[in-house]
Amino acid sequence: MGWHGYLALWCGVFGTLALLGYGRALAGMTRAQRTVRVMGRVERVREPRHGGSQKDGIPVVVSFHDPSTGREFTVTNDDEHGERVTTAWKGREIGVRYPPGRPHAFRFTSDLWGDRYGLGWPNFAVFLIYAGLVVIAAIDWGWPWALLGFGVPWTISGAFYLPQNARSMSHRIDTLTSTAPVQGRVFAVLKDVSTDEDGHTHTSHTPVVTFTTHEGTAVTAYCTSGLPDPAGSYGRDVTIHYASADPAVFTPDLAAEHRSRTSDIAFSVLALLIGVAAVVVGAVML
Repeated sequence: MGWHGYLALWCGVFGTLALLGYGRALAGMTRAQRTVRVMGRVERVREPRHGGSQKDGIPVVVSFHDPSTGREFTVTNDDEHGERVTTAWKGREIGVRYPPGRPHAFRFTSDLWGDRYGLGWPNFAVFLIYAGLVVIAAIDWGWPWALLGFGVPWTISGAFYLPQNARSMSHRIDTLTSTAPVQGRVFAVLKDVSTDEDGHTHTSHTPVVTFTTHEGTAVTAYCTSGLPDPAGSYGRDVTIHYASADPAVFTPDLAAEHRSRTSDIAFSVLALLIGVAAVVVGAVML
């Protein structure tokens, strides 16, 4: 079998998988479609232990109702149950999902309705088919087709992403500056030690801050950026800028947010220009 045959087999296999995936989604049979999705509520927040691991998340007690039975369940995140809770306060809503009839197999999630149709794998299969077609075109008709095959979708994605990202970053800064800052305190620093495949040891420190909003909400949160010398920040008083509509959006360093917006937009523009350059070069070299 020549390389054409292998690529045809590649496209055929992933095409079949994509059709099966889309067919299951249309029939409402995917695992994601059958998953129960409810909104839970944080009933209690416990302070992380100073020197503990950031992998555990902030200890919380969450209650939610099973819509099929009406029963209320009160659970904790002591074990691995989906996404880590990195920001918490009493009364905060948190997404909970679980298989039908198995509320004890719950998983926490910050995006309750993400991939609710179960199209992740079928879409990935379509991407692999596209990649195979680009390879065929590049081998049969020349390498400029590889540039076009890469550059066109990359440019289209960048053209959509750039303005959306710019608006999102601007909105974030606007919300952070619309409310007067409050005083917070670093009451714990979490420590994690890992070893890479070369045997090198890496140590990371995650400060945990607490602050009370002007509305009286006591917030406990990981502070992964904006604090100098995080390893030595235990007990430090900090100024917190936060969004009144969502205290999970906060920063101890407003200037860093402005720098981040500038660098993020610059990177997005550079990525878009790479895609445009690939399309132009590919078109010219045909």
